[in-house]
Amino acid sequence: MSASYVTRENAETLWVVRDRIRFMGDVEGRDLSVLEVAVPPGSGTPPHSHESAEIFRVLSGEITFGLFDTTPPRQIVAGPGTVVTIGSHEPHNYVNASGAPAEMLVVLEQSMKAFFQDLGRAHEPQMGPPSEAEIGEVMSACQRHGIDVLA
Repeated sequence: MSASYVTRENAETLWVVRDRIRFMGDVEGRDLSVLEVAVPPGSGTPPHSHESAEIFRVLSGEITFGLFDTTPPRQIVAGPGTVVTIGSHEPHNYVNASGAPAEMLVVLEQSMKAFFQDLGRAHEPQMGPPSEAEIGEVMSACQRHGIDVLA
């Protein structure tokens, strides 16, 4: 395969609950994908774990990562340039608690890309907390893709 490039303007873009996901490319011959994730204030994920390792690099704003591999759990407030690496099956979450928009670049396995493509919607959602129906959709997609949501 020859070199390729993707811009923000032509990237496949989906919304997963309130986060905008741009699919920026795959690493040929490897099981890796690169996503750009815009996280509005108040948005985030519940604590969860999955097979795919992930590398997060905060591009702008501030993201708080919860790491549940120790007692008590750790929280890392990550600003621009910070890289957070999560290993396979390590329980974690993230939330934008800053009150301002944030963006991050994420490298993950294509199995997680498939989860986002399965759950994502082409239209931008209304802001605010997710509905019960949206939460149900997330939980169903987690089951289909082997993601364990922690109680």
